[in-house]
Amino acid sequence: MVSEFEIKKQICDIGKRIYNRNMVAANDGNISVKISDNEFLCTPTGVSKGFMTPEYICKVDAKGNVLQANGDFKPSSEIKMHMRVYEKRPDVNAVVHAHPTYATSFAIAGIPLTQPIMPEAVIALGCVPIAEYGTPSTNEIPDAVEKYLPYYDAVLLESHGALTYSDSLLAAYHKMESVEFYAELLFKSRLL
Repeated sequence: MVSEFEIKKQICDIGKRIYNRNMVAANDGNISVKISDNEFLCTPTGVSKGFMTPEYICKVDAKGNVLQANGDFKPSSEIKMHMRVYEKRPDVNAVVHAHPTYATSFAIAGIPLTQPIMPEAVIALGCVPIAEYGTPSTNEIPDAVEKYLPYYDAVLLESHGALTYSDSLLAAYHKMESVEFYAELLFKSRLL
């Protein structure tokens, strides 16, 4: 079994990846991992995902209540969205939320990623719908996302970003990479 510290290191690694790939700016985005039925590790609010260390990572329960946090760190303000995913999808063990530029551009334009442009996108993701706009850190976003959770592993958030989830942190991150790659290809093919 992987230790909590190792999972915290993995979260930091994925944070660096989404930061280095321009999927987040400044303190944007958040990541969480389910470690038991009532314990979750998550990134803190107000911190750049590219510069985290394991000490930054918070632990919350299934309601988003803080179980452990160092110093002034507080769990992501979007923890409600993550908890709704875990509640409705028992197969999910990790959630990634980011603002990748191409995918977020589609979310802003109100265009879902539903065009089957290449086999890999269809196999890896299927369609990526857009959840209606919700005010960040409220229940509006989890409520908007909920109806898509049983059917999709990735959702665009209207005028906000993208949300991916899977059975492992690496798989959830790969889905985010795929969403952005798919959106970029779709954007460029439309230009042509």
